[in-house]
Amino acid sequence: MSAGDELDGLLPGSGDAALRAAAERAEVTGARNLPQFDDLPIPADTANLREGPDLNPACLALLPLVGVWRGEGEVVYPTIDSPQRYGQQITFAHDGRPFLSYEARAWLLDADGVVIRPAAREVGWWRPKPDDTIEVLLAHASGIIEVYYGTPHSTTAWELSTDLVSRTASAKEVTGAKRLYGLVQGGDLAYVEERAMVGQPMQPHTSAHLKRIVG
Repeated sequence: MSAGDELDGLLPGSGDAALRAAAERAEVTGARNLPQFDDLPIPADTANLREGPDLNPACLALLPLVGVWRGEGEVVYPTIDSPQRYGQQITFAHDGRPFLSYEARAWLLDADGVVIRPAAREVGWWRPKPDDTIEVLLAHASGIIEVYYGTPHSTTAWELSTDLVSRTASAKEVTGAKRLYGLVQGGDLAYVEERAMVGQPMQPHTSAHLKRIVG
């Protein structure tokens, strides 16, 4: 089943089952956090809600995202000869202020799951607002900067669309993007992304299924 298929059914299972699954995961992930320097004079980022500063109340709608997630996905597009597998790690962290920091790193995989080379990288900020909208700013290593606006799709799903796309002179043309993130069966994180770029209309581009490794 693809991440897109999983995200078509984002209705959560029973509350008791979800709590049991979370407790089981926490036996492995709950003792892990981001590497930290102990001499930083301000609060360090934390991806583990058990450690560090309290989550800002403004970020409560994004609380399920906080953590480090790792797994695999697939990239497709008319300009690509065939679907390509990739591995990815995504980090959502905070320092007690009303935003989440975000970092995603990917690497291409061959048919056997062996790493070919590093791939896409992006960093940014998720900024929830009092009216329940979410501002997301992303900068890509490929020379693209995007501003998304979105809303919670439910308590465990978030939908985003670009309001602004800018690029350097050497970057490929991108005119828009949409993303849907959600927690799926078992508490994993899945997402699907559509993109309009290099003269192509908006259409599916990437999807992934990631498991929590921190938090």
